[in-house]
Amino acid sequence: MRDTTSVASALILPWELLAQPFAQAASPGFQLVDVTGSSGIQFQHNSGAYGGKLLPETLGSGCAFLDYDGDGWQDILLINGMDWPGHNHQRSTLQLYRNNRDGTFTDVTHKAGLDIEMYGMGVAVGDYNNDGFPDILVTCVGQNRLFKNTGKGTFIDVTRKSGLDGRHAFSTSALWLDFDRDGLLDLFICNYVKWSSEHDVFCSLDGKHKSYCTPEAYRGETCWLFRNRGDGTFEDVTAKSGVFDSSSKSLGVAMLDYDQDGWPDLLVANDTQPNKLYRNLRNGTFKEVAVEAGLAFSADGKARAGMGVDIGDFENSGAAGITITNFDNEMIGLYRNLGNGSYEDIAVPSGVGLPSKNTLGFGCVFLDADLDGNLDLVVANGHIDETVRNIRGNVGYAQPPQLFLNEGKRQFRDVSADVGNEFHQAKVGRGLAYGDFDRDGDADILITTNNGPACLYRNDQHSGNKSIRFRLIGTQSNRDAIGAMVRIYHEGTIQSRMVKSGSSYLSQSELPVTFGLGKRDKIERVVIQWPNGKIEEYKNLAAGKSYECIEAKGITPSAGF
Repeated sequence: MRDTTSVASALILPWELLAQPFAQAASPGFQLVDVTGSSGIQFQHNSGAYGGKLLPETLGSGCAFLDYDGDGWQDILLINGMDWPGHNHQRSTLQLYRNNRDGTFTDVTHKAGLDIEMYGMGVAVGDYNNDGFPDILVTCVGQNRLFKNTGKGTFIDVTRKSGLDGRHAFSTSALWLDFDRDGLLDLFICNYVKWSSEHDVFCSLDGKHKSYCTPEAYRGETCWLFRNRGDGTFEDVTAKSGVFDSSSKSLGVAMLDYDQDGWPDLLVANDTQPNKLYRNLRNGTFKEVAVEAGLAFSADGKARAGMGVDIGDFENSGAAGITITNFDNEMIGLYRNLGNGSYEDIAVPSGVGLPSKNTLGFGCVFLDADLDGNLDLVVANGHIDETVRNIRGNVGYAQPPQLFLNEGKRQFRDVSADVGNEFHQAKVGRGLAYGDFDRDGDADILITTNNGPACLYRNDQHSGNKSIRFRLIGTQSNRDAIGAMVRIYHEGTIQSRMVKSGSSYLSQSELPVTFGLGKRDKIERVVIQWPNGKIEEYKNLAAGKSYECIEAKGITPSAGF
């Protein structure tokens, strides 16, 4: 096709040039700058692909922001795969990067004792023994691994000691939660399908050459729930808790309190199977209610290819909405909470649906990118088949991520092309997480790609909007305060955030919560509902500050985190 840009420009008359700025959409007020290289992050994901077209090669991998050394600065963890047995060409491990507090990172994988080969998929970070240092659960193809933080900058593999060994599966996303509210973090792990390299199914597009199979070629697998006994070991309560379901093909999981009873519920995104919403019955068991809640199927009654999932109060109504990424031609699901235990998919009228129709979404997060007080939506996109362009000409293998700016009144605007050329470049996106790694009060973004590099984007604000950040430390509740609800009140508006593990796809964002305040100088009050149900309230807090909240001990301004 001939480029008509220069011709069109030449036909613009002077008065039309004057009118152009008024016709253009408002600037997003921030830029996402690729600082991967300058920050010292050098990572290459290894899917193990050698031509055998083995199913797990298409799906990895995840990432996390965490403060592993407790210095108040967010570090970065990147999960890796490995070569398949008999096809060894390179050694690849996950990589842990310590924040140098100057915009750069140092690879401390070996020093931390994490230079271990495994076919890693996802990660969940949580202080399961309440010692003040975050521990790491890595989901794998095969045996998942639990690494206990020693508090001395190193980790110990406690998979066997904890009782999590002896279970081999194709595990994906995971999260920590205190489902029984006993002050100890329990563990939920998603499993995809029953698969092994020895029993890989032959699929083909032309009847001759092997291709990657769709999940319909495999039987499903149940997710797992492990209860923390408090002695360093876990009890498998999958069956007796009511979450056993061998029909699921699970890729994403998020915790939420959809019925607002103060007990954590679970939402599982399934691939080609109905999504599952597990309502916490407050007695150690769950009831699956996705159909009644309107989350199991698409609006036309079909099970979509659910990949990633996140929850967030994007309406500032006090009740969290939901997003679920799906396959191309299926659109992102964006669900508003109707307040009666059910949800409505508003993807199309909100402006999120149609721009996502030709993308295949994986990681997804709600965050206030422009700090205006409304949660925006970021999605990592990328196909699973490098030959997809030959099959569907309008769909590519590498796809640009998307950032939907929340303009209020349930309306979103795709500003992906306006926040930086580097961010908008096409990539085979998978994991996605956010964290304020430079401690300037806004959320920076980390994206992983399949069989490619990780990308770190620094959020640079230009609008003058302010934020307020809170880090919660539990004393009677779990130390990470996972499951706590934080609500701020200012000038007649309410914003809410949950401290949560998991969400997105195979990834985890930072635990501190950030609220955008626009140009406001303070908030009238913050109300914290701790995971055990206790409520604390503090008044007249200044914007542009970070506050540390210790359960039952009060709130203090912090130098940052």
